[in-house]
Amino acid sequence: MSSLWHRVDESLAERDASGLRRTLTARSAESTLIDLSNNDYMRLSQHPEVIAAGQAAMAKWGASAAASPLISGYTEAHAELEARLCQWAGFSSCLVWNSGYAANQAVLGRLPQRGDLVLADRLIHASMIEGVLHSGARLQRYQHLDLGHLESLLEQHTGDERDVFVLTESVFSMDGDYPDLAAMAELKARYGFIWIVDEAHAIGWYGAKGSGLVEEAGVAEFVDVLVGTLGKGLGSMGAFTLFRKVELREYLINFANEFIYSTYLAPASAAAASKAVEIAEAMTEERVQWRQRSRDFRSAIAEAPDGDSPIVPVLLGPADKTMAAAQELLMSGFRVGAVRPPTVPANSSRLRISLNTGLTEGQLEQLTAVLQEVAR
Repeated sequence: MSSLWHRVDESLAERDASGLRRTLTARSAESTLIDLSNNDYMRLSQHPEVIAAGQAAMAKWGASAAASPLISGYTEAHAELEARLCQWAGFSSCLVWNSGYAANQAVLGRLPQRGDLVLADRLIHASMIEGVLHSGARLQRYQHLDLGHLESLLEQHTGDERDVFVLTESVFSMDGDYPDLAAMAELKARYGFIWIVDEAHAIGWYGAKGSGLVEEAGVAEFVDVLVGTLGKGLGSMGAFTLFRKVELREYLINFANEFIYSTYLAPASAAAASKAVEIAEAMTEERVQWRQRSRDFRSAIAEAPDGDSPIVPVLLGPADKTMAAAQELLMSGFRVGAVRPPTVPANSSRLRISLNTGLTEGQLEQLTAVLQEVAR
């Protein structure tokens, strides 16, 4: 047996033995389950105006961009989306990507350079970590949400000639919590680092206009790069980066392989996302209601932390207990995420519940009752 097949068999056997092997299960469009595992927080992927915008763009442009963006894949639909995102979030320039993973790989693999220092929250997304590692910059993590620890690291490197980057998510994808962005902006003003914020899970849920926690905290002028997705709160597909300086956009257009060497995001996805932004911006009163429902729901579940984001982790600890609880919820009509190592640390397995605006009060009450039972 070749070393490759031996390595594959051995690795899969280890996952089987630990109970952590992953498998794919196709989701049916006809399923009657209440899906609380996806990130369609505002149900915009099902909004008739978003669907109609995508259909109209597909009729106009076809099903594919059919080329990389620097050849002919960049269309008026993409340019219109970029302009709308800039206006929405208050940034000067924007670039659309095929995925959030590609965006983070490109931004963090090319803006930091060997010899630079990257200070990152310990729980940042894997795409951010891998981007930094690709850059060759030194990565040092501060304790989750601990801005005192971050400041101590910044003090140690005050006066360094190298660039210092600070990375954080706004809403963290597995914990549903978020940092004090106003306090981070104060650190930025004092220490002058390059600040990159991933708003993937805050888009639509926070801010008067719904553009995220950066807007809500009033710190957009301090953020150098904001990363967001189109496929979560905005119900479409792809991602975007917003830049304080247009030169960063031009640099990535010229040097980011993730942008240059791949067929571009379908125009229909860009058009659907543009319509989703328009709709999300108008949902001012609804956002207040959604966040209160998150608080109320969390208060009824002992294993859920306080907060108001759409991501509610129910911490159960052992992986087998978490998988069993997820199965019981499935039998009760609810699909939720069962998150286990290596995605989260050992003994911190959890049910990851994604609230959405389509949930009725009756469904929430039923979900609460089932969770109170299975989380014992």
